[in-house]
Amino acid sequence: MIRIAAGGDVHFDRHSQNRLCEHFNGLETKADFLLLAGDLTQTGHPEEIKALAHDLKKCPIPVVAVLGNHDYHLNMVEEVRKILEDVGVTVLENSATTLHINDQSVGIAGAKGFGGGFVGACGSDFGEREMKDFMKHSKDSARTFEDQLKSLNTTYKIGLLHYSPTTQTLMGEKKEIYPFLGSYYLAEALDHGGADVAFHGHAHKGVEKGETLGGVPVRNVAQPVIRHAFNIYTLDKDSLS
Repeated sequence: MIRIAAGGDVHFDRHSQNRLCEHFNGLETKADFLLLAGDLTQTGHPEEIKALAHDLKKCPIPVVAVLGNHDYHLNMVEEVRKILEDVGVTVLENSATTLHINDQSVGIAGAKGFGGGFVGACGSDFGEREMKDFMKHSKDSARTFEDQLKSLNTTYKIGLLHYSPTTQTLMGEKKEIYPFLGSYYLAEALDHGGADVAFHGHAHKGVEKGETLGGVPVRNVAQPVIRHAFNIYTLDKDSLS
């Protein structure tokens, strides 16, 4: 059994230092690793990520993260990534990593993802160049994410995203903004890539639990949804709890 701590949308600013530290006490007895599903900062400023890095440096278990749209706002992604990596955080963007837990291997494919919409209400790569570019980015990101999942030869495969792969975890959000909260291309990537579970954030007014059409469990772990620093999940080949 694999024990996963997962959270997202912590939205640190430069005054948030020490906000997570107390939650790391004894975490190694409850979880094998921590997943962060993006929007780690308010605007992606290096001073904001430094405050979070200060806390994550004290985390007693491995930390794997993706960035969210807030973290991209100031176009300082490489600086943000380096600050996190300097304290031992693995930052994924259309890439993957493998953790070894006891005698099992856990593959984690990570991507920010993108919007685009869902079956019956999605964008189309037709018309203006701007719309074509929007949908091309959505499709290309999902395809690369799928390729990363397929590349994993591990006991378990986990998809870590910021944007949602399913409308089921968006219930409570205005339907008018669903196309900006996620894309069904991400769900197809999870299904075709053989994921065992997926975690995402971004949808603050959504709900925690959903699944893809192929039956992959999906969990929205944005802090405003789970109302904790992170939730603990246990995963085996038969279930997620």
